[in-house]
Amino acid sequence: MTKERLYLFDTTLRDGQQTQGVDFTADDKIRIANALDDLGLDYIEGGWPGANPTDSDFFNAAPKLKATFTAFGMTKRAGRSAANDDVLAAVLNANTPAVCLVGKTSDFHVTDALGITLEENLECIKDSIKHIVAQGREALFDCEHFFDGYRSDPEYTLKAAKAAYDAGARWVVLCDTNGGALPAQVHMATRAAIEAGIPGDHLGIHTHNDTEHAVANTLAAVDAGARHIQGTLNGLGERCGNANLTTIIPTLLTKEPYASLYDTGISVEKLKELTALSRMLDDILNRVPHKQAAYVGASAFTHKAGLHASAILKDPTTYEHINPELVGNQRVIPMSNQAGQSNLRRRLSEAGLSVEKGDPRLGQILDKVKEREDDGYAYDSAQASFELLARKILGELPTFFKIKRYRVTVERRKNKHNKMISVSEAVVVTKIGKKKIMSVTHSIDENGVDSGPVNALGKALSKDFGPYQSVIDDMRLVDFRVRITNGGTDAVTRVIIDCEDGQGRHWSTVGISANIVDASFEALLDAINWKLIRDGAKPQ
Repeated sequence: MTKERLYLFDTTLRDGQQTQGVDFTADDKIRIANALDDLGLDYIEGGWPGANPTDSDFFNAAPKLKATFTAFGMTKRAGRSAANDDVLAAVLNANTPAVCLVGKTSDFHVTDALGITLEENLECIKDSIKHIVAQGREALFDCEHFFDGYRSDPEYTLKAAKAAYDAGARWVVLCDTNGGALPAQVHMATRAAIEAGIPGDHLGIHTHNDTEHAVANTLAAVDAGARHIQGTLNGLGERCGNANLTTIIPTLLTKEPYASLYDTGISVEKLKELTALSRMLDDILNRVPHKQAAYVGASAFTHKAGLHASAILKDPTTYEHINPELVGNQRVIPMSNQAGQSNLRRRLSEAGLSVEKGDPRLGQILDKVKEREDDGYAYDSAQASFELLARKILGELPTFFKIKRYRVTVERRKNKHNKMISVSEAVVVTKIGKKKIMSVTHSIDENGVDSGPVNALGKALSKDFGPYQSVIDDMRLVDFRVRITNGGTDAVTRVIIDCEDGQGRHWSTVGISANIVDASFEALLDAINWKLIRDGAKPQ
């Protein structure tokens, strides 16, 4: 059976940039655009040329893409021709193969927000699209507030959408701008657009996530006949975000009936890069990846309960809807005081440690995990620390280095601009083989901002790590979580550190102490030891 083609349009660099706290540089945009292009997206929307210096710089850099590079803008303003609209001209001057224009399709927004007549708005749509097509560009039209307009005045909303199609728009995109539509409403309105004369292979969907239905609404539109999908990586977007392409793409490729009915231009082989791409975006934004994210989250294929882990050992499909390797993710069997031997042996196997069923050391490991979790450790959130603990009991924990001493100071002082700042400094003395190494550093970044004593310790450790330096050069701390596990003057502090490396690996370690710096240092040392083991370093 011949599959129908679905066209994927990424708007991370435009609509995703409207996320609170997200500010891409032009270089960021180039890196993301190239990664999206390599994945196999059909369209990549770069932003609004002329709207801000970053977007202008990005379009001037003009990355060479296999995808259709698209500029965004709005329809011409009433009272002037499309050829004489300077805002529209700036969009065209970006010289992209495609241009996506947004225009009003809701009667309320036309008359109240724009303050023009309904007929004037239709003329703005038609003239703008015709002007784009006359310039030899592919035209897309985003029907702003389409679903709200369809509820209040379906006749006018459909007329506005049809005006764009009749004027030559390649894609007429139905937008749930306020994010309040539900799947049944989206399906009904999409069918109405097709029945009004816009073919499904010219119809697109653009949803927002204000009711947590953006992905469901997107699929509802596809079910109704739309063949063009707009969304963003990791669901970035204004307010609650846009439809999440990192959820939509694997759903289309692995779930029925979509996998049998449609092609997307993204291969199953490329799908394996999705988790790394998702985390690359978070890395650029300096954000902690969402652990519970579908398909790509660190917890998406984590099985904590002993009953689940036992079943997973026999057949992973008992508790997994797809193989995690399909999206570049991995299965995790965490250890906690709820664990049984099924969890334990599976987890040890994943760490490359083979222990026979019934080996008395399995009981020793479980007892030690329960004992230490009573003290405040949390191994279900710190798999790397668990592995090191198990290796120690099994006699398979190499000694790469010893910490002879460390010191951290935090000083409040004035900088050269006579402004009071905090400065954290650290001294770490490490013994590797027969050599002692003393490293001294501070945690002030290039902007003069102090990143704290733990950062100073990490920098001191990694400043000179002798023969292991090349192994830890690509290691980076990405998250740091602190919790007080009990109250009173003898309170115990638990610190969990998340790290990643250049190979895309993520791992977590834990430390506890009455002293937050000491707990942090313990977790940091575990993180380095795990990295050295996994990269095959040899003890000196």
